[in-house]
Amino acid sequence: MIESADGAGTTSGASTVPAPTADTLLVPGETCWRIEQAERHAVFVDAADYFATLKRAVLRAERRVLFIGWDFDPRIRLDPRTPGRAREDRLGRVLERAVRANPRLEIGVLQWDLGMIVALNRRMAPIVLLNRRTPDRLRFAVDMHHPVGGAHHQKIVVIDDCLAFAGGIDVTADRWDTSEHRDRHPLRHRPHTTRLRGPWHDVTSLVSGPAARALGDLARERWESGTGEHLEPVTDAGTCWPEDVEPFLTDVDVAVSRTRPEHGGTELVHEIELLWLAVVAAARRTVYIETQYFANRRIAEAIADRLGEEDGPEFVIINPRAASGWLESKAMDTARVKLLALVRAADRHDRFRLLVPVTEGRQPVYVHAKVTCLDDRLLRIGSSNLNNRSMGLDTECDLSIEARTGDDREEELRAAVLGMRHRLLGEHLGVEPGAVAAAVEEHGGSLVRAVDALMRPTGRSLVPFQPPDLAPVERFLAETELLDAEHTPDRWRRVKRAFGGRRRQQRG
Repeated sequence: MIESADGAGTTSGASTVPAPTADTLLVPGETCWRIEQAERHAVFVDAADYFATLKRAVLRAERRVLFIGWDFDPRIRLDPRTPGRAREDRLGRVLERAVRANPRLEIGVLQWDLGMIVALNRRMAPIVLLNRRTPDRLRFAVDMHHPVGGAHHQKIVVIDDCLAFAGGIDVTADRWDTSEHRDRHPLRHRPHTTRLRGPWHDVTSLVSGPAARALGDLARERWESGTGEHLEPVTDAGTCWPEDVEPFLTDVDVAVSRTRPEHGGTELVHEIELLWLAVVAAARRTVYIETQYFANRRIAEAIADRLGEEDGPEFVIINPRAASGWLESKAMDTARVKLLALVRAADRHDRFRLLVPVTEGRQPVYVHAKVTCLDDRLLRIGSSNLNNRSMGLDTECDLSIEARTGDDREEELRAAVLGMRHRLLGEHLGVEPGAVAAAVEEHGGSLVRAVDALMRPTGRSLVPFQPPDLAPVERFLAETELLDAEHTPDRWRRVKRAFGGRRRQQRG
């Protein structure tokens, strides 16, 4: 055990760390909350296909739909590529149509309270006013049950407790884009304006079966904490997998990992941070990461620790060029400069890359995805970023699959992890996934050397992140972590001892 755990899977952080015996990184009560089977599992890269699928799934829902989100905008279009009246494609209209067509259906939307400030800035009607204009079975609520400065950062949609989306994509404005990431896309704009927005990269996942029911439990718990209303599970809905969605995997175990801050009598849960540390500790060849920020000192120091080893792993991190918003830039971009210097100083063997995707016209693509691929062993898709608040202050939800040695489907799962890594890198580099796989093989299994070889000086590609010079105030913010303080105990040494022995030979 990494830490002692109660029956609900919360961690107290009080015990020592005997070495684990099982060959797995996903340990319920430690690095995850629960492991449940997904009858079907799919991955949506970028929001265009996700939003279109979400629309169809909501309109087919039988009993209940729960939206649990950091932000929510009922004015966005869900499927703008399909002909039809724009008004009827807007999220709010779709929800209203769903409940009016089905008298048994209830829809709940729970949004972080400070997210409403963002909504008001976008000239969106407050949720309290939306409630007055919608049917009784369509309810909008604001969630204020969090610590001061904290956010409800999960992005979950659960349909009839048999289908659940979870990952990094908020059902709000500025998220819609295709994987082409065109320099100018006529459909990539905010509601009620024709001003085009920049390219946006994001990832979420879809599960059915027991894994979806587990996310239903989490969503209903969150709904009750935010509204005081207790909801029973949905037990009488039919099979609800969207027929037009090709599963990524079937009958696969999925781990749910959480961050839940200490607040209102609940204990700290930092399974996500422990999983991050376990991934770094157990890495054999390569850790591939897509994240909005690189601003967590503890993870950066763990990476630096591994980079200092003679035979340590490579790390390839995909980041946006700059955080969106003034406050985020001051908090996260300044920390990134400091931590990047720390990591590069430790990178004696040239095994670290921090890269930014650019379009055909060399415009930076904003990276909002939260993805980790550990060797050919583990794939994690979720809401957590590499910053301090995602580890202990905000609520987060990540889903992981793992290839375990000796499992009957080990080879299939290994191929799936690598396939997703190469699909994502292919998107960023403007090449087919097979070209990424071939380059890795050509360079003796080195992902760093493969990416270096595939990067181009013109057109769509990846470019090295160039840290800016910090002004005195920015250096102060970076040194003090004033805008993004740590909220969890340091477990790196314990986790490294516990999971470092699991570095078996990988083919990734």
